[in-house]
Amino acid sequence: MAQQEGSAVEEELEEDCVTYQHVKILESAGIGASDVKKLIEAGYNTIESVAYAPKKALLQIKGISEAKADKILTESMKRCAMGFTTATEFHKTRSEIIMLTTGSKELDKLLGGGIETGSITEIFGEFRTGKTQLCHTLAVTCQLPTDMGGGEGKCLYVDTEGTFRPERLLAVAERYGLDGAAVLDNVACARAYNSDHQTQLLLQASNMMTESRYALLVVDSAMALYRTDFSGRGELSARQMHLARFLRMLLRLADEFGVAVVITNQVVAQVDGASAMFNADPKKPVGGNIMAHASTTRLYLRKGRGENRICKIYDSPCLPESEAVFSIGNDGIGDSKD
Repeated sequence: MAQQEGSAVEEELEEDCVTYQHVKILESAGIGASDVKKLIEAGYNTIESVAYAPKKALLQIKGISEAKADKILTESMKRCAMGFTTATEFHKTRSEIIMLTTGSKELDKLLGGGIETGSITEIFGEFRTGKTQLCHTLAVTCQLPTDMGGGEGKCLYVDTEGTFRPERLLAVAERYGLDGAAVLDNVACARAYNSDHQTQLLLQASNMMTESRYALLVVDSAMALYRTDFSGRGELSARQMHLARFLRMLLRLADEFGVAVVITNQVVAQVDGASAMFNADPKKPVGGNIMAHASTTRLYLRKGRGENRICKIYDSPCLPESEAVFSIGNDGIGDSKD
């Protein structure tokens, strides 16, 4: 019975052409249905998520013994490509990566085609620089066909500051000729109220991604709740450890499901005399080195003239450090109006 169920799941996945394997497939490898259920309840919805997890994380699940954890990991790793591969094969995989359009041709050109799927893009800057507006535009453009710069998928939106506005999505949808009601139905939004809840929402996101095709996960903003839940140097270590686990979960979702993960971040002013004297723009993103190392691409937004904004590549493994000008309009992000 378990084998039939496992093969049925495999066939279903092949039909949908998805990049992940559902954890229920492990039932056909001799893993009990009750143990698979425990894995799902703990947030491990795919075989990849189990294979990527350290053994001690599985041992923390109630009812999973050391022997069971070993068997689960062994069977999961058999089904995942976790060894070495040639640079040729990796280059071929990279060439097939989908880019999501930002709505601005200049900004897309700066980013080498748009927001990259399968990785984390961090957008930081002062208030009123267009971070949330860019997220709203991406929530619509990710639903476009791939030949129009979209990802043909839904969007998950985690809002920590109460700035999510569906009416902005309708304005962007009208610009692209999309049905407004369908666009809103394809965006799942959740308000996070504290840093623990923010992490808990990612477990729900993982479950939702196994049930439907998603192209984008937005967290706006990633650090807002951490700045209030943890205060002072005494709690800095605990904050950074909690943040590291949150970012690790985001990276896992990007790896497993191939979604584009976009997080926004706030800035802090450097008040020490030396840096303020020699640095024309003494603002830096919050979150420290843990945030810096977790983000694949970091974009710095600042104000320009009128409705114009300037985007700078702050850090990227493959994009040169340069700038582009875009504007914020009634219909979302667009090209500069100069």
